[in-house]
Amino acid sequence: MTNLKKLLFDAPAAFALALAASSAMAVTQTTAASPAWVASWQASPQPVWGSDFLFPTNVPPLLHDQTVRQTARVSLGGQRLRIVLSNAYGNQPLTVGKATVARPNQNGEVVADSLQTVTFGGQKVASILPGASLVSDPVAFPVSARAQVAVSIYLPKATAISTFHWDGRQTGWIVPGDQSSAPLLTEADGTIQSTTARPLLTGIQVETEPSARTVVVIGDSITDGAAASLDSDSRWPDFLAARFAPLGVAVVNAGISGARLLSDGMGVNALARLDRDVLAQPGVCSVIVMLGINDIAWPGTTFAQDAQRPSFDSLTAGYRQLVEQAHARGVRVIGATLTPFEGALPGTPLDNYYQPDKDILRQQVNDWIRHSGVFDAVIDFDAALRDPTRPTRIAARYDSGDHLHPGDEGNRAMAEFVDLESVQPGLGAK
Repeated sequence: MTNLKKLLFDAPAAFALALAASSAMAVTQTTAASPAWVASWQASPQPVWGSDFLFPTNVPPLLHDQTVRQTARVSLGGQRLRIVLSNAYGNQPLTVGKATVARPNQNGEVVADSLQTVTFGGQKVASILPGASLVSDPVAFPVSARAQVAVSIYLPKATAISTFHWDGRQTGWIVPGDQSSAPLLTEADGTIQSTTARPLLTGIQVETEPSARTVVVIGDSITDGAAASLDSDSRWPDFLAARFAPLGVAVVNAGISGARLLSDGMGVNALARLDRDVLAQPGVCSVIVMLGINDIAWPGTTFAQDAQRPSFDSLTAGYRQLVEQAHARGVRVIGATLTPFEGALPGTPLDNYYQPDKDILRQQVNDWIRHSGVFDAVIDFDAALRDPTRPTRIAARYDSGDHLHPGDEGNRAMAEFVDLESVQPGLGAK
């Protein structure tokens, strides 16, 4: 009788436990199978500079009742996407009247039946606070890996352009009125303003496989693609993205032309933007760091006539701090050596960018990157691009012609030089 009572008493409890275990297993399986959001494209925001700077901004200082249409190529695809807009350097709220995504055609035209309206908190109209970014609601917009997306943003109110990405290497268009849902952009006088800068748009995220990850490349104009062919997606991170995409890894470009490790310039210093441009990117697993050549070469040029060149110790301290902060967030850090630059920028106001003593410091830094053990892995881009007969110069076949930036073939060589397994272990690919 005692055994019978015990059995009757314990049966409901046993059943409840079994049911709970079964439910937990189902939840675990569902969670494990859930898709994940990853950063699939990026253009790091910069503050707009004044008219007295060496380079024009390539954007109007003010937009009012105008639409900006931009095209971006994602790394990984998915069934849904989100766009990220930025007012990082604004001092007033910024109103978005409407935004859309679509599949692009040529010259600003988009495929009409692909147009989808983007909402923010369920609303078409949104405000971006000063210093803030704005992530859209998910949009049902199936996109394949390495596909292009057209993003159109309508600005109904007078909007000072204070945040942009200067060197987009991609043609965008600015037109009057709300043409965010127009398949073909038009203007009354028959002309459309184009720009290679990127106002407001700083990211595209996709919902994809749960195992997907993102590699961020933080760098300067060499990473930003300063000499890459326009509208061809031929920066070295673009070529690297094509290699990684079949393995379920996105590559996003956090390069800023003129960027430095330790000092502000055409963008803020690397440590000041590390959280925003690297560590906050969804799905980030690794960061490739290719910074330092502008720290070494800018001082004494038109960019920074009175600036002091940083010491070797200050540069290595900057790298160490970047690595420490990334490691604290579980992000792997790959150091990239600084490429040759003898004779850089001839016939320009920056023709004193190269000096022999600057190159001595570059080589000291490269030796430290290779052998310090601070980085989780190293990519020796110096070895990849240098002329074997004159290693202080970039090899002619890789040179864009300015002796600083690689051309398309140099960018391709850089991407092919990368050991994918060292960037993201466990891929089983080289």
